[in-house]
Amino acid sequence: MNILVTGGTGMVGSAFKKIKTDHRLILVGSKDYDLRLQSHAEKMIIDHQPDAIIHLAARVGGVKGNTDYVADFFHENILINTNVLNSAQVNKIPRVVSLLSTCIYPDKANYPLTPDQIHLGPPHKSNFGYAYAKRMLDVQSRAIRQQHGLNYTTVVPNNLYGLNDNFDLENGHVIPAMIRKIWEGKNRRRPVALWGDGSPLREFTYASDISKILFLLATSKDDLSKTINIGNTGEHSIRSIAEKICNYFHYSPLDIQWDTSQPAGQFRKPSCNKEFVKMHPDFKYISLDEGLRQTCDWFSGNYPNIRL
Repeated sequence: MNILVTGGTGMVGSAFKKIKTDHRLILVGSKDYDLRLQSHAEKMIIDHQPDAIIHLAARVGGVKGNTDYVADFFHENILINTNVLNSAQVNKIPRVVSLLSTCIYPDKANYPLTPDQIHLGPPHKSNFGYAYAKRMLDVQSRAIRQQHGLNYTTVVPNNLYGLNDNFDLENGHVIPAMIRKIWEGKNRRRPVALWGDGSPLREFTYASDISKILFLLATSKDDLSKTINIGNTGEHSIRSIAEKICNYFHYSPLDIQWDTSQPAGQFRKPSCNKEFVKMHPDFKYISLDEGLRQTCDWFSGNYPNIRL
């Protein structure tokens, strides 16, 4: 079975390299195809003739990037998603599993977040461009499944982190940005400024867990007619994550300055993954402590030859 992974050079995509399988995994990135162009999406599918597609490719960023470039995030992600799914449908690829984000959920929703609430209200204003583009990926998948009978579905992770992440200070996600700031603060012997007050709560999933789950779903006979949440549950404050990273790097949390003039995003957005757990009750997530340890070790061992 040929399984094509778009966004294959990103954090989650790179984690597929560690999966041991008899299936053929084909990892492609933006240097191979510019999926904002329909012609490139079509060529990608013709070149590789996949039996299934795991669609990860996206323009992504942290809360500041999503806010500052809201129109760009909407436009580019709409193009990428529409081109990939349309090309897959035209070429009758039988199975496509696409990755969404918890930011698609309404700002005002019932907790824990469940997929039946996705379209019941507007998303948080801090990332509404990216969120609506991802919502349309869900709509397009359902429309293709209904009209053409192809097994196209979407899954929702939560906050991701891990090896090969983007550690950009302006546009990276919360964990990689904090890892870099604290590491550089320690080595340059200076205080560290982190955004917000540290009180918002988030759920975190190690990237390799998501790659394993996506592979399971793409190769199994699971009924994927409905969107499911696949992230590890259990909330942690941003402040507690910062303190864990400080401990790993032997940096004093007292040297952290919380900058409340910077955006902090939604206060909390816990999710429910019961449907996935019901499908695969034996799946074990990597603990936050172990995932952070591996990520901090990888960062310190590869700095500065990483995405900064």
